[in-house]
Amino acid sequence: MSTTASAPVSSRATSPTPVSHARLRQLSALRNGPGLLRMATHLGAIVVTGTLIQLVNSDHGLGWALPLILCQGFLVAFLFMPLHEAVHKTAFRTRRLNIAFGHLCGAAIGFPYEYYSVFHWEHHRHTQDPARDPELLVMPLPRSEAGLVLAFSGALQVYGRLRLMLQHAITGRVTAPWVPADRRGAIVREARSYLLAYALVLVGSIELQTPVLLLTWIAPLFFGQFLLRPYLYAEHTGCGRSRDAFENTRTTYASGIVKWFAWNMPYHVEHHAYPSVPFHALHELNGLVAEQILHGEQGYPRSVRKAWRWLYGVSQSRGEVSA
Repeated sequence: MSTTASAPVSSRATSPTPVSHARLRQLSALRNGPGLLRMATHLGAIVVTGTLIQLVNSDHGLGWALPLILCQGFLVAFLFMPLHEAVHKTAFRTRRLNIAFGHLCGAAIGFPYEYYSVFHWEHHRHTQDPARDPELLVMPLPRSEAGLVLAFSGALQVYGRLRLMLQHAITGRVTAPWVPADRRGAIVREARSYLLAYALVLVGSIELQTPVLLLTWIAPLFFGQFLLRPYLYAEHTGCGRSRDAFENTRTTYASGIVKWFAWNMPYHVEHHAYPSVPFHALHELNGLVAEQILHGEQGYPRSVRKAWRWLYGVSQSRGEVSA
């Protein structure tokens, strides 16, 4: 997630030393095994937690199930991570696995795979460029403290992408400037397919008169945004505006469980500097480039706090200008 206003354009005296081509080729080798293991544990954790939610809700009531729903929120919302890796075609060596699991995760969080592929490609090409980075174009900077809280809740982002999916499906038109003409038809068909799938699931739930999907998917997805959105803001917010990934991106040294379910994306500088390197090799890549990272934080409390403070300063200054 990118956000920029008056961030420094450059703060590096010399360019970072690139990883050798031979080493980069080794690190960029794609494999199916790590992705299948990570995907199995991620989906497995969702199934197990969802089952526990149902059991606890049935035996003890919704109140006792709320902690599990919050845990499920983290797991469901963070399906964004395998979606992201699949968009890069680096989650698996087999292309069809990337596409299949990309659509599965995209449908689960309401972020269509084909559309996100184009959106994210432009983000990598124009990271932190306020005129061309889609992440900046779709989410204006907050103008008040209330706007900042709303932005960190993730509600605006979820509403925006669901509204866009509906627009694509109903109107048959894709107007986003970052979507090339030859991809628009596929994005419209994708949106219609996702909505059809949602309708079938809804009809099935009503017919069976079961709250399972509400308790194990919809509600957790909503609550999970309170964890996912701050995580995403920490990736770029307050970093520089140059084209150098070592300046415009932040790496956060997180716990093992966060790295596991975030598919190693806390190594975000490494990912932006060398996007061909799959998630399972980012830790090794970090060992080669760590000393060159300008924005590195120990743990997400620090990273999120930096992002919040920077955005708070922006919201205060913009509020004064507006007043």
